[in-house]
Amino acid sequence: MVKAANSRGTTPGSSPRTRILIVGGGYVGMYTALRLQQKLKAELARGEVEMAVVTPEPYMTYQPFLPEAAAGAISPRHVVVPLRRVLGKCRILIGEVRSVDHAKRTATVATLATEEEGAGGVQLGYDELVIAPGSISRTLPVPGLALYGIGFKSVEEAIGLRNHVLEQMDIASSTREPALRDAALTFVFVGGGFAGVEALGELEDMARYATRYYHNIKPEDLKWVLVEATSRILPEVGEEMGTYAVRELRRRNIDVRLDTRLDSCENRVAVLSDGTRLPTRTVVWTAGVKPAPVLASTDLPLNERGRLKCTPRLTVEGVEHAWAAGDAAAVPDVTSKVPGAETAPNAQHAVRQTKVLAENVVASLRGQPLKEYAHAYVGSVASLGLHKGVAHVYGRKLKGYPAWLMHRVYHLSRMPTFNRKARILAEWTLSGLFKREIVSLGSLEHPRAEFELAAGAVPSRPLTRRHEDPPNGAKGRRQSRTGEDPGEG
Repeated sequence: MVKAANSRGTTPGSSPRTRILIVGGGYVGMYTALRLQQKLKAELARGEVEMAVVTPEPYMTYQPFLPEAAAGAISPRHVVVPLRRVLGKCRILIGEVRSVDHAKRTATVATLATEEEGAGGVQLGYDELVIAPGSISRTLPVPGLALYGIGFKSVEEAIGLRNHVLEQMDIASSTREPALRDAALTFVFVGGGFAGVEALGELEDMARYATRYYHNIKPEDLKWVLVEATSRILPEVGEEMGTYAVRELRRRNIDVRLDTRLDSCENRVAVLSDGTRLPTRTVVWTAGVKPAPVLASTDLPLNERGRLKCTPRLTVEGVEHAWAAGDAAAVPDVTSKVPGAETAPNAQHAVRQTKVLAENVVASLRGQPLKEYAHAYVGSVASLGLHKGVAHVYGRKLKGYPAWLMHRVYHLSRMPTFNRKARILAEWTLSGLFKREIVSLGSLEHPRAEFELAAGAVPSRPLTRRHEDPPNGAKGRRQSRTGEDPGEG
């Protein structure tokens, strides 16, 4: 504790309380806090250290399982980990960090309470800052995208998209207008990375299965389109496996458009750069991510892409007592032979960075030397739907069922807590014994509509969902969020 004490101008041996603030409750934030709890157990018990975690949601979402949650293979409750349960030694604040003044060691936080009170943000002081707010969807100024586009970054968006797809099939089944039917059964996904390809593959599987319960919809009536601006999809699995993935998707009658961009989606018509016009009621945007906006509201150094400049020790470059990892951090890749190379912002690095970051924070507090983060990229795995996948790991290339199985085993091993691992494994086992669930629960998004109607008020949303409106976006979720934990109590 001597180093931390000296940096604050206090007297060594006076047992100062070291305040650790962790910004973000995602994979990096949660695992860093969890490991700090374990390594600083004695200091926390003596009151020498206190930790606070500021996060917009009271749970951590394991994003690689979002496609399976959207397809109904996994319950949405089981792809999230309740932070209050696993971080019992931390103070959990549900809110958003609006700005950070590291020179003064303060962060301005807006919580649910401050919004209700109409007050300004709360000032939190800290001695050590771990900043891991993650990323948000990277959008482009495409006309109509803000109004009609659907994201795929959160569990709410995943379940909303599942409900939306099934509702479009209900519309197509009941309408007498051919144009409306065709638009309802056309699904456009923009972005050929992991999120776009896996979401499309899982949802196409689900929708094709669901057609057996519709008397007037056949699998060939569904039109799935994947739009990718570059010449390949899934670049992380290599060119050969990426080519196989395209071939596999096209074999399933999925229209893969490479070297193509979405120019507009106004008036529910997707206009592509190759001149194609696709009337559609579903445009899913998964074309990359960018660092969380809070980074621009700090006095910490950023690179040209808006990520925090970091050292191999996961400290923020040129700054003391500030740490970062994950999507928000530009960490030098010391294993690369390319000068200036940085680690990719993916789960493979985030998993390992949290361990080094926690160990270095503890070492810094105890005046011990810090470690460098070094991990050579070993490859990637991707699911293309049930029993289908591609993988390029340790130089080995797999496809089909073996790759799909590797995808499941790997991500199950990385899912936090034994509780969630067991629940997911049980659901996979049951899904192999019973039929798929194809129920749309879109009414969950507006649970008070029926009561408002019964009470004589004009419903804020009609009892039957307004299909001309897109699913709620992040803003709507934040306004309606109550802070309740979706995990089991």
